[in-house]
Amino acid sequence: MPAPLLRAAPPGTALALIGFGLAVLGLAVAGMVFGPVPLGPGEVVAALLGEADPRAEAIVTTIRAPRVALAAAVGAGLALSGTALQGILRNPLADPGLIGVSAGGALGAAAAIVFGGAMLAAAAPELRFWTTPAAAFLGAAAATALVFALARRGGATQAATLILAGVAVNAIAGAAVGLMIYMSDDQQLRDITFWTMGGLGGASWRAAALASLCIAAAAAGLLRLALALDLLQLGERAAWHSGLEVERVKRAAGLWSALAVGAGVAVAGPIGFIGLVAPHIARLCVGPAHRTLAPAAALVGAALLLGADLGVRMIAPPAEPPVGLATSLIGGPFFLWLLLARMHRDA
Repeated sequence: MPAPLLRAAPPGTALALIGFGLAVLGLAVAGMVFGPVPLGPGEVVAALLGEADPRAEAIVTTIRAPRVALAAAVGAGLALSGTALQGILRNPLADPGLIGVSAGGALGAAAAIVFGGAMLAAAAPELRFWTTPAAAFLGAAAATALVFALARRGGATQAATLILAGVAVNAIAGAAVGLMIYMSDDQQLRDITFWTMGGLGGASWRAAALASLCIAAAAAGLLRLALALDLLQLGERAAWHSGLEVERVKRAAGLWSALAVGAGVAVAGPIGFIGLVAPHIARLCVGPAHRTLAPAAALVGAALLLGADLGVRMIAPPAEPPVGLATSLIGGPFFLWLLLARMHRDA
């Protein structure tokens, strides 16, 4: 086995993981305590146990708890996807949005908003509720499949072609969403605009449970690829000579990443930069070995989205800016810093 894979985890790795876990727990509690109607920690506990007054119990169990659960699941899924994509592309600037997953989801949701109402006017309310999430998930999956198909030549998936294909799919999907906006009426335009900004305001236990199940399955699949992703950092040729089925690993990582991001996009809309920022923060604390990097990144992603959501809720309650704007305000400068640091290092 190559020597780099035998290195012990950096000192303090366990402490960092515990710290990330405590941050997630603390932000989850804060998300249930703070809001337009502030509640004490004791009231939150009593509400979760069914022993609080009806008003507090409704606020915690119907609004805040499912929102916290959804934020943690989506943040973890985006971070894990970013970690996997940075691993298979060997590019620290890779992000789930880079290969068109989020753009495909946005196109699917926009199509459902514009055309779904007329097509499902006589359908049951339960079916109409799931139309937009299902269309977003299918759009994300279709975009991922298309990008990987375009990047495959001679039985191999080229990383550079994968990125370029992702740029093209992003552009095409963006143009198609623009066409949907042009065709929409006032209410549809409002729905598309707010959905594409990303948000957790529509969180429910159904949405949180569905997203959590999909993201948990994707997390299990990606964690099984930890050693393979470490081998890929040596280069595809060296990894192949080490006995790794490189193409199988790429396809598996792409599939699990699409599942995690597609599930998140389906219930919360496209939320950018968590998949870029979280792996870098985790890598600084626990090192590059994916067996510790992946769970650390998942915890950091959950904490970042919980913190961003708490921030937008507290800016000017009861008004609430979309959380996707907050993550872009965090991630945009971080991306520029990474880009400038890489240019300075390569100079």
